[in-house]
Amino acid sequence: MKNKAFIVFALCSLFCVQTKAQELLNYPLDTINGEEVYKYEVERSVGLYRIGVNFNVAQSEIVRLNPQLRERGLHYGEILYLPTGRKVGAKSEEIIMPVARISWDSIIPTDTIIAEPDTIIAEPDTIEPDLRPVVELALMLPFESQQSKRSGNAERMMEFYQGALLALYGQQNDSIKYRLRVYDTERSERRVSALCDSTELDSVRGVLGLVYPIQIERMISWSEAHGVPMLLPFSDDMNLSHHPTLLQFNSTDQQEADSLCRWISAQDSAVHCIAVETKEAEIAASIRTLRKALQAQDIEMTALPLQDLLLDSAAYAMDSLKENLIILHSDRYQHARIVLPHLVALQQAGFRIRLVSQYSWQKENIALPQVYTSMFREEGDREAYETLWRTYFTDEHVSQAPRYDILGYDLMNALIDRLNGKNETTGLQSTIRWEQVNEGGYQNACMHVVTY
Repeated sequence: MKNKAFIVFALCSLFCVQTKAQELLNYPLDTINGEEVYKYEVERSVGLYRIGVNFNVAQSEIVRLNPQLRERGLHYGEILYLPTGRKVGAKSEEIIMPVARISWDSIIPTDTIIAEPDTIIAEPDTIEPDLRPVVELALMLPFESQQSKRSGNAERMMEFYQGALLALYGQQNDSIKYRLRVYDTERSERRVSALCDSTELDSVRGVLGLVYPIQIERMISWSEAHGVPMLLPFSDDMNLSHHPTLLQFNSTDQQEADSLCRWISAQDSAVHCIAVETKEAEIAASIRTLRKALQAQDIEMTALPLQDLLLDSAAYAMDSLKENLIILHSDRYQHARIVLPHLVALQQAGFRIRLVSQYSWQKENIALPQVYTSMFREEGDREAYETLWRTYFTDEHVSQAPRYDILGYDLMNALIDRLNGKNETTGLQSTIRWEQVNEGGYQNACMHVVTY
């Protein structure tokens, strides 16, 4: 049999539970007679049917756990117990994933730890002891591995994992060996707490992952107590000045605002900034941050009610002598789609229009000039990476912009570089430069402004 080097395999702890789709996040958990349940506060205009659909549970099961419903029906604001389908105290299992066939069907429970990375399969009497020191890393993502129908988010998490494995493979060398522990955290704080309270992570020297705030908050205590850095791939709202072990990849509203202000100030022709006002609290907060940044640069911004734009009465807010920069702070393309025809009409009426866009909108056919800030730069040379991917994986890429497999590849490299004392990593779709925040944790300070 031909000798072949294997990519690192994972020590994986999975809890035998079922999870729900991505949109139902962070509901508190409780226990009733050994059964794990969600604590759900009833919203306005929501009935048992809709609750059952959202949580993928039969109405009879809801009534079983909430017998008061038989007597008085459903009331707004009351707390319902909804079954998660899990029994408390489920035993974790070690699993392996054959790298050449990483797929959901290839998750096989086992007690066996297979060959370490860069170990050559040879005859038993020819194997020499591997004396390299081992650095163990943990990857914690919501794979939804025990759910028969997984969300698109779970598929992207699998891609992230595959990219992280390829990065780990490239980091192996003659003087050090990296080993990865992979955990399906789903969206449960309890799973993360169980890991933190056990000895499972005692040998881990770096953590990549965790998606939901309730899990991150629990893991922070463990991270700081053990002095282990934790790189957050998706969160952008942590107070890093209070958490010295955190590394945050996503940019903050302040970083995006400052980058956009620098671009506006550098333009040869004058720019007129117009913020489209909506009732969404998240968007409003981003707009406030941007307004303060613009004021600091003596750049004025006009507020335009969304309703005026939709009624085609927005011409009063436009400047016929400047480029009108339309700001709609949302990464959801559907928020922009409804206003695009009205902005195009203003352009056709003779106004110069440019839209503050998002990286995630790149694949959309938008008939307007755009500008956006992003952690991700334009695609570089990925030929070697794609060749490596095809060597070990047979599945097609799910994610498009950004590529989650390459995100996993870049961030795993960044975590290892950080452990080795490096503050900057040049990746395949991002350059990561860590800057300390008020003697606390580290923020990725590398932002790009892209126009098209």
